[in-house]
Amino acid sequence: MATIDRYVVIGNPIDHSKSPQIHAMFAAQTGQSLLYERCAAPLGAFADATRALIAAGVRGANVTVPFKLDAFALSTMVSDRARAAGAVNTLLFSEGEISGDNTDGVGLVTDIICNAQTGLQGKRILLLGAGGAARGAVLPLLEQQPSQLVIANRSIGKAVELVHKFSADHTLIATPFTELEGGFDIIINATAASLSESLPPIRRTVFLPGSLAYDMMYAATPTIFLRFAAQHGATTRDGLGMLVEQAAEAFFLWRGVRPQTEIVLKRLRAAL
Repeated sequence: MATIDRYVVIGNPIDHSKSPQIHAMFAAQTGQSLLYERCAAPLGAFADATRALIAAGVRGANVTVPFKLDAFALSTMVSDRARAAGAVNTLLFSEGEISGDNTDGVGLVTDIICNAQTGLQGKRILLLGAGGAARGAVLPLLEQQPSQLVIANRSIGKAVELVHKFSADHTLIATPFTELEGGFDIIINATAASLSESLPPIRRTVFLPGSLAYDMMYAATPTIFLRFAAQHGATTRDGLGMLVEQAAEAFFLWRGVRPQTEIVLKRLRAAL
């Protein structure tokens, strides 16, 4: 009897994760036979929990909060984009290696370009925040050759530190929120402010008529950031598409097949 390939999403907490639903739809669509489950790893025991999964025959894993840094540390091989992010959200277990990748940034870029139908080349982009979510986005955004990518953060030190990782690229600029000037074509909220119904301290002038305002958070109704942006002329989009697209990239890394995301995104949106 053939064994079925197993994959998991590891986090704590993990019951809220939509990854099993997403990957089940991907598998059905592409004719792939696999089992995808949630795994709640104890805090402080990510490495032991992951090694136990490998010993049990699990082929790969998605990694969510609070373990993306632990996954980076555990990986025996990492991709360029994972190294740039300093974090891993996708693991592949093969031939004794633990290969780590980060699909968050490419998920963001794919959602903006393909689903929002907004090009990034030559655009002036504002990235709000300099934490883990922002770190994963910088390299994929720079690869799209924007005219400028400005990283704004409450603590200028964290933004400067992030810029220094890409110091050869002069399109990348760090600034505190208080010194933001001018308008931007694309404004991406990579802070967690929307979770507490608060706004990053930005002026309304960052938005231009027709700007795309993107919040990495998502909900059944627009976040406070997206409501603020819409009031000042921006087109808005939340992070549900990013969630689906980063999962599609992970699925491709594991299975060598790229699923279609449009119907999956529509179903998830309808279920919110």
